[in-house]
Amino acid sequence: MAATDTPLALVVLAAGKGTRMKSDRHKVLHPIAGRPMIEHLLASANALGAERLVVIAGHGRDQLETALGGRATIAVQEPQLGTAHAVLQAREALADFAGDVLVLYADVPFVRTETMAAMLDRLHATDAPAVVVLGFEPDDALAYGRVVADEGRIAKMVEFKDASEAERATRLCNSGLLAARSDALFALLDRVGNDNAQGEYYLPDIVNIATADGATCAVVVTTNPDEVAGINSRAELAEAEARWQAVRRRQAMDDGATLIAPETVWFAWDTQIGRDVTIEPQVVFGPGVTVANDVVIHAFCHIEGATIASKVEVGPYARLRPGAVLEERSKIGNFVEMKKAVLGKGAKANHLTYLGDAEIGAGANIGAGTITCNYDGYFKHKTVIGERAFIGSNSALIAPVRIGADAIVAAGSAVSRDVADGELRLVRAEQLVKPGWADEFHDAMKKKKAEKKG
Repeated sequence: MAATDTPLALVVLAAGKGTRMKSDRHKVLHPIAGRPMIEHLLASANALGAERLVVIAGHGRDQLETALGGRATIAVQEPQLGTAHAVLQAREALADFAGDVLVLYADVPFVRTETMAAMLDRLHATDAPAVVVLGFEPDDALAYGRVVADEGRIAKMVEFKDASEAERATRLCNSGLLAARSDALFALLDRVGNDNAQGEYYLPDIVNIATADGATCAVVVTTNPDEVAGINSRAELAEAEARWQAVRRRQAMDDGATLIAPETVWFAWDTQIGRDVTIEPQVVFGPGVTVANDVVIHAFCHIEGATIASKVEVGPYARLRPGAVLEERSKIGNFVEMKKAVLGKGAKANHLTYLGDAEIGAGANIGAGTITCNYDGYFKHKTVIGERAFIGSNSALIAPVRIGADAIVAAGSAVSRDVADGELRLVRAEQLVKPGWADEFHDAMKKKKAEKKG
């Protein structure tokens, strides 16, 4: 829901080449917690109920169009002449729009919805500022642009390279994000020049222009500088990942999960963890995982796209791939892999097993070394194992195949035909027995070896 009833448009700048990333992938499509950084930003911004989304692209436009899948209007900035020039490229897409415009940066992905809402609220305050800027006060202001303000009202915006020593001493910095009404925004942008150290058209100059006209411009200050941290390199990407993970681990523990070595557990952006869940060291969650209450996940597991019911035990060294469903009180042990398979209530696969494209009934026991042979080189096929079935160790279940309830598959069997309820299926070649043969063989070999040495 938007902070006000005024229609809202989002303009997201993503035209930078991202040369410091040294990557063929567009910078803003690099993932944090398994999600492209631009998607983190859009998730927060879309909570405001925006009517329009315009993404300013340049290098890697095709990648952005594919990733966004028609959710945004793509406007192209070519050549790239600065941030004010970038926002101007949204004019055509917003020609029939009348409302608020929030300017965001795709490589600043963790601005909170509440912060954006505060900017829009300030835009509609009684003094009706022409522009609202998001500021922050970092421990080290470095080369950030400065915001010279008094009690929240801006006197001047200045880029670091153009700032005086007194202006550089100001601790209030410009995040780059701003809000303005659409009609005022584009009128101000038309007046921005490039008479500065970089020869670029700077977006913050619209504040100086509005102030010179006698209009009020305001700054909203975030209390968390990490919220507006930009990501321009692999190192900064790793730092952002570390900050995100630290917050998510704390949240999991605050919500009632035990993380024995929190710094070794890695969550995805959408991981859902219940209460009284114990997660041992070195566990990695990919996207799409839901874990219910009272679950134990042992060390060195990788879990992605899986649903885990209550009182389940997983691992150690287990891999759950997309489509894995573990029902209540089931167990997956060490070196077991599941993919697109359901393990029924109380069923167990304790070790060294592959279960793919399978449905395992409640109470079934899958012996060590069992595999569901689900792929024939062209198509995937399903294996269905009935309730309370017992699959002996080192068995190969060649799909499509159905094992009945209470059936037993003897160890070492290769089963290619359905097994009826309560049936024993034993698929082995007849054993050949030659008494004394091994003794004779050893004697002959030892004699031969001795003769060779002599």
